[in-house]
Amino acid sequence: MRGKKIIVSGIIIVIVVAVLALAAVIFSRPILTAMATNLIKQRFISQSEKWDDGLYAGLAGSGGPFPDIKRAGPCIAVMAGGHLYIVDAGQGAARNVALMGFQTGKVDAVLLTHFHSDHIADLGEIMMQRWVGGSNTKPLDVIGPTGVETVVEGFNRAYSLDDGYRVAHHGAATAPPSGAGGVARPFSLSADEDASVVVIDDGGLKVTAFKVNHAPVSPAVGYRFDYKGRSLVISGDTIPCQSLTKQSRGAEVLFQSALQPAMVSLIHDQAGLSSMPSIGKITADIPGYHSSPEDAAKTADAAGVKQLVLYHITPPIPHPLLNNMYLGDAGKYYSGPITIGEDGMLFSLPANGDKISIRQVLK
Repeated sequence: MRGKKIIVSGIIIVIVVAVLALAAVIFSRPILTAMATNLIKQRFISQSEKWDDGLYAGLAGSGGPFPDIKRAGPCIAVMAGGHLYIVDAGQGAARNVALMGFQTGKVDAVLLTHFHSDHIADLGEIMMQRWVGGSNTKPLDVIGPTGVETVVEGFNRAYSLDDGYRVAHHGAATAPPSGAGGVARPFSLSADEDASVVVIDDGGLKVTAFKVNHAPVSPAVGYRFDYKGRSLVISGDTIPCQSLTKQSRGAEVLFQSALQPAMVSLIHDQAGLSSMPSIGKITADIPGYHSSPEDAAKTADAAGVKQLVLYHITPPIPHPLLNNMYLGDAGKYYSGPITIGEDGMLFSLPANGDKISIRQVLK
């Protein structure tokens, strides 16, 4: 009797599995189509959401020049008063700008800190997506120190054939020929160590470009954003310098590029095992023209900023357990909060307030 019950139970299980499998075959396509449609709707809805008035900074790329599976190249999207600006365009960053909910078609301008490849690699993609994504009739403004003309000209020429394909395929209404590419908007700085110039002054937003020290790379600049009582500073690549401390004074958030020499030294010590003959020389050179986390902490303390965010993370941090090793002794020099930047972090500073909130929008 017991054996018969087991057989009957087994038959019932087989029938149920068969029915479920048949249902999966019959209904899988409609179910998957509905799921896909819902995901698409949510993506479009998130990109059309209205932003509360304030100053926002999205870390679309928090990595440096070393390959990092978790981080795109340096890129910070800044939103203020409904206007969107992109500071630097590292490799892979264009994708993250869109994934974070920023409307690439509405980018007002790209601001470049300097012309190292890891800061400009995705400029062509941002220009392309802004043009076609917004059916823009005017090229994208690319603001930067003297030399930005060469960079923009190069990307315009490299993308010129593709521009023609887009117009031919989508039509001039979607891809207006006059809106392709970018137009350089260069500025110059005086010889003073702490030289600065206002590059944007519009609708309550003021953006100040200031000289930093990334020698032998020159010119190199950082940017300060001020909007309705809120402020943030983006350092670009630099060693500690008078102008960065001056422009960061009183700012609420300092985004500081940072390289940890102790970790780079470990790579240098094992460089002989690498198939890249240049890695030993490169790892010996790069600490000399970047700030360490400890340097960044000292700048943040001297300037009295409320929050320090480290980005351009170099070298990559392979595991969270090594975060403290990357920070080193930074906590000894700055008592405020220190954040190790990650792609997808969105920093919100509501207008005329004092709150700073951080949320992850890519996970």
